[in-house]
Amino acid sequence: MRDDLPTLAAEAYGYGYPLLQDLHAVGTATAFNAFTHQRSVPGTPNANPDLLYSIAQLDLSGGPLWLRVPDTGGRYHVVQFVDAWTDNFAYVGSRSTPDGEREFLLVPPGWAGREAPGAEIIRVPTMIATLIARFGAAPGVHALQDALTIERMYPRVPIDGLPQPQAGVPDELLFLESLRRGLAAFPPSPAERRYQRRFAPLGLSDGGNSPYPTLPRELRAALRDGLERGRDALEEAATTEHAELVNGWTNDLHAFDYNLDYFELGTLDAPQWTAPDREAAHRLRAVAARTRLWGNHAYEAVYPTVHKDRDGARLTGARAYTLRLAPPPPAAAGWSLTMYAAPGSRLFPNELGRHSIGAGTPGLRPDPDGGVTIRVQHEPPDDEPGRANWLPAPPGEFHPVLRVYAPGEPVLGGEYRLPPLVPI
Repeated sequence: MRDDLPTLAAEAYGYGYPLLQDLHAVGTATAFNAFTHQRSVPGTPNANPDLLYSIAQLDLSGGPLWLRVPDTGGRYHVVQFVDAWTDNFAYVGSRSTPDGEREFLLVPPGWAGREAPGAEIIRVPTMIATLIARFGAAPGVHALQDALTIERMYPRVPIDGLPQPQAGVPDELLFLESLRRGLAAFPPSPAERRYQRRFAPLGLSDGGNSPYPTLPRELRAALRDGLERGRDALEEAATTEHAELVNGWTNDLHAFDYNLDYFELGTLDAPQWTAPDREAAHRLRAVAARTRLWGNHAYEAVYPTVHKDRDGARLTGARAYTLRLAPPPPAAAGWSLTMYAAPGSRLFPNELGRHSIGAGTPGLRPDPDGGVTIRVQHEPPDDEPGRANWLPAPPGEFHPVLRVYAPGEPVLGGEYRLPPLVPI
């Protein structure tokens, strides 16, 4: 038995986890090549009250797809494109494309066509992909969601769907079998395929029948131990690898910079937005898939989070706070501060029905210098200006999240620093 098999298996776990996590999420969809629309803000953890989502799982094994994106009249929107390896490879929307109704032809790997009259071509790196559309949640948003459509170029051609593991594989090796099948169905870039050669001793490059049902017990034990080590290492990284705190805020601008190979419309192929090497990219990708599957690049939106006040104490409704944004975060598409109750990270029901406050909040009162002072507390402020800028907090612990859409360069470059929450 090769002594390095457990080490290789541990590395393969981190490498393959994003692909299998993505395919698991894709497999929960009821149909391919059609949008499912979120019509109201859900009561699930980390729900975003600013936006409504429309999600489509794509299977291009039956040929190209037409995507039509409506004219939003200036409303913030973005359609994010994610391949099977969780790489964000294209964006269509307010930041990246002019407003107006637009049509795109989404083509699969190996497509030989060259023209699509009246449409822009977006090349999809893998046969399976995900579209995540976000629209500003203002009146009329449902009509915009309904106008977002997908149409198959060849509707009668059957599609392959998701690969399935071969029967008879021991449970402890199903991860490797699913990864073997996924690698065959969704090969990555040539550079990644060269990297994958290191996993040949694990049987991941074996075509045809699976090697795992007939493995000797000793080899099965070595692979199982390696997979467990890889799982433990990913859990550790998911809880410890994060951006440095600044005034109590966590703002990781580069959590999704692991795409090194595919840059279609709306993506930025620049050193600032790509990991320095493939090893770093693989670590970023695994942690992102474990903690924030299908998140977007910081140049599309950032979500700083804060759990403690200026003095390092946990935020709680037993105290009142001010957050003075002077100036507010520079953003082409606006910003908002959303309240989440802890534990559970759910929106806090309150008498105002106000879950977030920001640039689009009616009646928000600016300070004389153009800044904004937000009151964060459980009880209503006594003064009228305070009530206008009040973000209701639960009686127990909480953590606000600031969302900045199409952030300006001071945010992306780190020059803009959020101030701490100050106890009153």
